[in-house]
Amino acid sequence: MSNQFRELLKKVGSGQHTKKDLTRSEAATAAKMMLLQEATPAQIGAFMIAHRIKRPTVAELVGMLDAYDELGPKLQPLPDVSKTVTVFGTPYDGRTRTAPVTIITALLLASVGIPVVMHGGDCMPTKYGIPLIEIWQGLGIDFSQLSLVQVQQLLVKTGLAFVYIPKHFPQANSLVPYRSQIGKRPPAATLELIWSPYRGNSHLVAGYVHPPTENLFREAFKLRNQTNYTLVKGLEGSCDLPRNRTAIIMVSKPETTTGFECLKLHPRDYGFAGDEVSLESTALLLCEVKDILAGKPSELMKSTIWNGGFYLWRCGICSDLTTGLSKAEVMLTSGQVAQKLTEIGSIVKSLVNQELEQTTSNIFSVDR
Repeated sequence: MSNQFRELLKKVGSGQHTKKDLTRSEAATAAKMMLLQEATPAQIGAFMIAHRIKRPTVAELVGMLDAYDELGPKLQPLPDVSKTVTVFGTPYDGRTRTAPVTIITALLLASVGIPVVMHGGDCMPTKYGIPLIEIWQGLGIDFSQLSLVQVQQLLVKTGLAFVYIPKHFPQANSLVPYRSQIGKRPPAATLELIWSPYRGNSHLVAGYVHPPTENLFREAFKLRNQTNYTLVKGLEGSCDLPRNRTAIIMVSKPETTTGFECLKLHPRDYGFAGDEVSLESTALLLCEVKDILAGKPSELMKSTIWNGGFYLWRCGICSDLTTGLSKAEVMLTSGQVAQKLTEIGSIVKSLVNQELEQTTSNIFSVDR
């Protein structure tokens, strides 16, 4: 048992009237001790549920992010250091109700030269929704086979990469079973949305559900000097813009006094209002995604264009949303986005084969 961790646990778990907030440094220490398993399982579980009940402060969230930055994987800056990489932060426990289009958005951006980094793990509690890695695998791309060095190579070659937590950040993945055992999302599920596994210039995109979370993120960004971000009140807390209601989005505006601007985009004003497409099954979703990449019209295609158009505008490729929507449609129906998927798939297979050949060569060398 760690006496040091016990003192931190006592601060956050002492009840409504006697609890105390952790400092940034204390929160970083607590997160590191959990990631490194220096705290006992009982202490880790108790901390997670106590901290959830108390609710993390901005300083605590930032401290935990400091620990993730210190212990977690980091992709190095691109050769062109002036390039800004868009990092999508989506809930690791996936989607269960609405069909996600985040992956197509990422492909679309990479197709026009906007580098994208995504991160996440396998199907996990408490939602047990479909994770991004499973959709990629269904499209023939298995990022779970790549080493971090290969992920870096893929980012440089194609402008798109995926950091797979079970392989690239096993310390964080070791905490996943606690989510099932306590039956609730721990504060780490919040910080994952704004954690970046990229060391260079980044544009952080994160989804959220509750308005207080958006404020928490903005205040955390101030302390971490993150001045380029987009926060979306998205579908199931994701980065996907809704079509059945007004899209509420906070975008960074460092040149203004507030540092941000609130956008309220009405889908009906652009001809994209409609019901959200339900997530019926993984198999059906993959069929729908493949149809979109083939340029076939559908309700999910409308959702894809709505999202793609916004992010093309937000990332500076198009001067306004209307132009972004038109460009997204052309890119999808012309096969440009599908071609990007094929390119990435080909390079991933090449990297995996190179690794297998090197491993085989090493085995033969030892035998000789």
